[in-house]
Formats: sequence, structure tokens, C-alpha cells
Amino acid sequence: MALNRRAHFDYHILETFEAGVQLTGTEIKSIREGKVNLREGYAFPEKGEMWLLNVHIAPYASGTHYNHEPLRPRKLLLHRKQMDYLAGKVSAKGFTIIPLRLYIKGRLAKVEIGLALGKKQYDKRQTTIERETRREVERALKQRV
Repeated sequence: MALNRRAHFDYHILETFEAGVQLTGTEIKSIREGKVNLREGYAFPEKGEMWLLNVHIAPYASGTHYNHEPLRPRKLLLHRKQMDYLAGKVSAKGFTIIPLRLYIKGRLAKVEIGLALGKKQYDKRQTTIERETRREVERALKQRV
């Protein structure tokens, strides 16, 4: 499973959706090995389809000359109503679709995507302050026991 840990720091996540990903054989093998980077990834609607861009899936180590490109666009598999809803939201100002995590469910690869609104710098500072105070409270409670 691959997580996008930076997502909750950089964005306000409003809604999440589960989508399938159209992959090649060597890509699924790399995902099973955990060689995925979601940090710079985003999804974008184009011509009635949803595409996952800038997600790095490392080339499979035992692959041949048929190995995949690490940053190629990958098609997301969603219901039509979900695609139309997300496309409408993305056309609005400030919204984006980002991958939150990529995982294996059964024998299929799934990606959890989130409809997100970018945070301002002061929001990020506030998130950092909240996280630090929460850690201090947990430390204080731990020392009391």
C-alpha cells in the first residue's frame, strides 16, 4: 500500500472516492512490491474519462524490454455519475483531485482519490501548531501514567 502523506497537509480533503486503475502487467508487480510515489500525483478529467497523472510507479526489476514508463498517464475506472460530478467540481475554482492511497483489494489495484481544496500558507502553519500541541498533550499524559 502506498500513502500520500503530504496530501492532508497541503489540501483540505472534502470527499473521497475509490477508483480502479488500468495498469499493465509490470506495473501491478511494482505496486505489489510497494514501489509507488503518489506525492506529485493528481487526476484530471479529459474527453469523458478520468486520468491519473504524475504518479511514479518504478519499473519492475525483473522486467524485460516490455517494461512500463514510470510516469505514464493511467486511466481511472469510475462510474459515469462520479466522473461527471468530479469533472464539474474541478472546473470550479480551486478544486483538484489528488490520490490519497494506492492499494491492492483482492487481486485488483485501487486508488483512493480525494476532492481537495488547496490550503493557504497560514492554514498549513495552523495544522503544524495543532499537530505539535496534540503531541505535547500525548507526551504529558504518557508521563503521568
